[in-house]
Amino acid sequence: MDALKQLWLWFDDRTGTSTVWKATAGHLVPRGAGWWYVFGSATLAAFMLQVFTGIALATIYVPSTADAYKTLEFITYQAKWGHLLRGLHYFGASAMVLFIGIHVSRTFLMAAYKYPREMSWLSGAVLLLLTIGMGFTGQLLRWDQVAVWSVYIAAEQAGRLPWIGQSVAHFILAGNTVGGATLSRFFAYHVFFVPMMIFGFVGVHLYLVLRNGISEPPKAGRPVDPKTYRSWYENMLKREGHPFWPNAAWRDVVFSTAMIVVLVGLAWFVGAPHLAKPPDPTILTAEPRPDWYLLWYFALLALLPHALENYFIILGPLMFVAFLLVPPLFFNKGERSPLLRPWAIVLVIGIWTTIGTLWVEGEKAPWSPDFTAKPLPASVVGVASGPVFEGAQLFHSKGCEYCHEISGYGGHRGPSLTYVGQRLTKDQITIRIVSGGTNMPAFGGILSAPDLQDLVAFLDSRKPVNKAQQ
Repeated sequence: MDALKQLWLWFDDRTGTSTVWKATAGHLVPRGAGWWYVFGSATLAAFMLQVFTGIALATIYVPSTADAYKTLEFITYQAKWGHLLRGLHYFGASAMVLFIGIHVSRTFLMAAYKYPREMSWLSGAVLLLLTIGMGFTGQLLRWDQVAVWSVYIAAEQAGRLPWIGQSVAHFILAGNTVGGATLSRFFAYHVFFVPMMIFGFVGVHLYLVLRNGISEPPKAGRPVDPKTYRSWYENMLKREGHPFWPNAAWRDVVFSTAMIVVLVGLAWFVGAPHLAKPPDPTILTAEPRPDWYLLWYFALLALLPHALENYFIILGPLMFVAFLLVPPLFFNKGERSPLLRPWAIVLVIGIWTTIGTLWVEGEKAPWSPDFTAKPLPASVVGVASGPVFEGAQLFHSKGCEYCHEISGYGGHRGPSLTYVGQRLTKDQITIRIVSGGTNMPAFGGILSAPDLQDLVAFLDSRKPVNKAQQ
């Protein structure tokens, strides 16, 4: 034992391990820091899981347009534990985004961005943006039809920015179109640049936590005064504080361990995200959409009136950045209790409700054509021969049913045509088919005169009276 003690003293003298341990794991934290404080460490644990699984995937993945899809197929369907590895990486990314969102919400509700923790909030805001960047760059590495078209859409939206739009779009694509250079750039950002920046800002964030201490649970009637807060906080820690390890750290360990167990279960039983068909720019029937944590924003852009879309693409990100910058810069003192800041509660609930609602709408994707729509059944058509019957067949074969719904069958991208015969005359229906409209192609050069007459006859028959007679 004496030999081990002497060895430890020699090692500690040369490395200062005990000093570092006391300054980090041994630093005092407020006694009331409970389970709401575990989400920051859970986000870090999820990030480390991403690093380990990402390194393992990178040993097999080949970032080239010829091999990327094949290597992912090999990892998913042939490599031992490959489906588990991909699943862990996917669900780990989801956990990282979810927990950092909860962590930011908790910090905002408790006003932990106030003095002296303004820089802690700002460094955390950068980490939030980098986490979103990790998710965005990772999706393209699947190199399937959905991923490629999603990047096309992102570049098209970026191209609408005034003055710099084309340059930003060119930067995203690494050229004028998606190709090998795009994949190489996304791989480099996803595997090297963004993780490196996350490691750097995690270090800054943790240093600031140690420098300024963990914020104590807010109490009504105890506002933050920059002139007296530091001395009050230090005295409070001396009276009531306890070491982070093990008095508070056990909650972080328990929660992070439970998170990893859940992620392993999801990866094992649900598995890796489905691979769509290999990318083919000639196939237009893809339904590009981002992963769930960005789907709400995709839905918002899709649901906005076309005239407002360009403005929101510019103002939306600016408003989000302003939301991250304004609290610590302009409201860094005063009350912290959410009970005396009800607007903060309303804002957080409103944001999460909006994101949830848009996510549900994004899952339904009413703006996307339904390429799986089946031909209308006889009970809807109402006849088995003649112009109306032939028009119903054209309604499906020409793709009209992909975007327009009739009696519950078809897509929802365009208006419902269940009772179009009541709203429009035959001449109006004919003009709309021939000339097209917003997001609708013109069929004047596609349909023959007899086909046009049959299609008009079918649509004109879509009236409540006709339905009742059927």
